[in-house]
Amino acid sequence: MKKLWLAVAAALFALPAFSQVTFTIGNSGEPETLDPQLVYSLPEQRITLALFENLLSYDARSGDPQPGLAQSWAQGSDGLTWTITLRENAVWSDGTPITAQTVVDSWLRTLDPDTGSPYVFLLTDLIKGAAEYNAGKAAQGDVALKALDDRTLQFTTVSPAPYVPDLLPQPAFSVVPMHVVRSHPKDWTDPRNFVGNGPFVLKEWKPQTRIVLQKNPRYWDGKDVKVDQLIYLPAEDLDAAYSMFLKGAIDWSTSPPPADKLAEAKKRPDYVLSPVLGTYYYEFNTTKPPFNDPRVRKAFAMAVNRADLLGKITQAGQVAAFSLTPPLSGRFPYSPPQGVEESADKARRLLAEAGFPGGKGFPKVRLLYNTNDQHKVVAETLSGRWQQVLGITVEPVAQEWGAFLQTKKSGGMGSFDLVRAGWAADYRDPFAFLSLFSSDNKALNDGGYASSAYDLLLSKANSLADGAERMKTFQSAEDLLVDQDLAILPLYFYVSQNMVDLSKWVGWYPNVLDVHPLRDIYRK
Repeated sequence: MKKLWLAVAAALFALPAFSQVTFTIGNSGEPETLDPQLVYSLPEQRITLALFENLLSYDARSGDPQPGLAQSWAQGSDGLTWTITLRENAVWSDGTPITAQTVVDSWLRTLDPDTGSPYVFLLTDLIKGAAEYNAGKAAQGDVALKALDDRTLQFTTVSPAPYVPDLLPQPAFSVVPMHVVRSHPKDWTDPRNFVGNGPFVLKEWKPQTRIVLQKNPRYWDGKDVKVDQLIYLPAEDLDAAYSMFLKGAIDWSTSPPPADKLAEAKKRPDYVLSPVLGTYYYEFNTTKPPFNDPRVRKAFAMAVNRADLLGKITQAGQVAAFSLTPPLSGRFPYSPPQGVEESADKARRLLAEAGFPGGKGFPKVRLLYNTNDQHKVVAETLSGRWQQVLGITVEPVAQEWGAFLQTKKSGGMGSFDLVRAGWAADYRDPFAFLSLFSSDNKALNDGGYASSAYDLLLSKANSLADGAERMKTFQSAEDLLVDQDLAILPLYFYVSQNMVDLSKWVGWYPNVLDVHPLRDIYRK
């Protein structure tokens, strides 16, 4: 707490003396990178969203895609060909023009296996020839992506993909300044070298202290950007973030209030609660005994009491989840499978069938989670439940955010049996959730789940045009994931909890994606 307050004081006293409009964000963690093609988590994406603009961006009110670098886009009559037209006045912050070839080169960088983009699967699953190039089985020229002229981009999808406009604002589809990336490959996002195309540019980055962004004078819509400066503070501690907000040290806290302050916060007009397309779940390490046995995974899932968990822990309107994907509305609604029932008796019988009656002979379970008061209480509550129902000892192990990500990324399969996870969808489609667990999604499938049947169902769903049959196929895939194979343990569907004074600031709106483009914000 003291360290964080010192960081806040340093940030405030170091501001320029002249008057300018500054919006300060209590971000929920220190970013590992500001390279948009490498970002992995929400704290990073909140920053890169202000520094880089993709072909399409987000509408602040709805989260729907809207023009960004592109002024128009169209799907061809074959359902596979997409043609994008760039706006005329788009340039990098150093004045270099942005062309369709810039987009092509940027996306090929995402696809380059040496880049290591964690969301590369969004491109490999979408664009014809992209998977083969990423796997080293084809050349760049085999990717169905080309610049027709300076302002026209065209690409061909593997199968009909009605959600393409929803994908294009995603980090994997970022457009980066290749002329700077090539000249400074290791440190092009350092403030000394930084070039961007978003409403703001990077001015300062002091790790674990603050990140400062300044208005980009060359942004194509700069006249409508009313804030001069953004400051991001790595407010990971919930108590500290809440206290900072109450004292006016930050204007927007992206973290929920601490559990013991939630009742108080809910009475405040600056506590903004909203439904969001996101799920809190645990992943089983399916590559390692005893969790390579689906009966064991199912026993753990059936032993949970979500009503008790939600009543004691979350208290903010979250809904118990038995599936990974929440219900989705739209022209073709999606209803997820029901998931496994909760039954202590059946859980004990399954565990006995797997060879561990009453938990005898079951090894100690290591449950990994990132340091956070609520994650801690959830882990401890479930550990107690599994001890009570199954007779199994579960050891919760906390790691700070950066170390937690590294443990998962570095192939730490042996370092956990269960790991906390959460996913907030970036677009409204079942594939936004279910793609996490395809066999080739090495970046995000932390539990190592691999099922050829599951992969085939995802592939089949994405070969279909938008419609009821496509949704039914996704239901079959998710049934396999959460009912039959039990690769994950869904716990609850998220709500977003933000602290922001909307009587003071305009342009910040709650939406189901919990995405907030700060180009639109201004002080009353």
